[in-house]
Amino acid sequence: MDHSTFKPGPLSEVNARASADQWTLVFVRTLRHSPTKVWAALTEPAQLAEWAPFTTDRDLGSRGDAILTMIDGEVAEPTSATVTRSEPPTLLEYTWGTDQLRWELATVEGGTRLTLLHTLKDRDWIPKIAAGWHICLDVAEHLLAGNPVGPIRGNEARDYGWDELNHAYADKLGIPATDLPDSEKS
Repeated sequence: MDHSTFKPGPLSEVNARASADQWTLVFVRTLRHSPTKVWAALTEPAQLAEWAPFTTDRDLGSRGDAILTMIDGEVAEPTSATVTRSEPPTLLEYTWGTDQLRWELATVEGGTRLTLLHTLKDRDWIPKIAAGWHICLDVAEHLLAGNPVGPIRGNEARDYGWDELNHAYADKLGIPATDLPDSEKS
């Protein structure tokens, strides 16, 4: 796969919501593909391996336990997950460690309006998470269009605009920008 021509697209529609001791990133993107095609990219292990920040040990299209393995270069970190809702091709919910992800797909003219609600504990991570999903979903769009560029994960994302996206989303969300902890940097 060739990353040499990859450039991230414009910022997505985002907001952040507080609820009790958690924060939810609401990340909205319109993809030029049907909900059925987008659903397959969100659930099928072979497709997830081409764009997501993790690989999975099974199809995520049905309820139950799974292992999502974060990939960062040569480091693979398995994390427990549980698919709690699966309503193809419109709604997918699962836990990822302590985080909760909810993918909503709606048919719109020209494709699918994808809304990701990613709930986590630490507000400072919201822009970082937005930057990561931004790059992942740009890569997914290439895959869905039949022009795969291969996954861009972990510290490698910093070579493809992650730092700039992190700061841009921090500004857009009104959350002070912070860099990755030293343990997350290469």
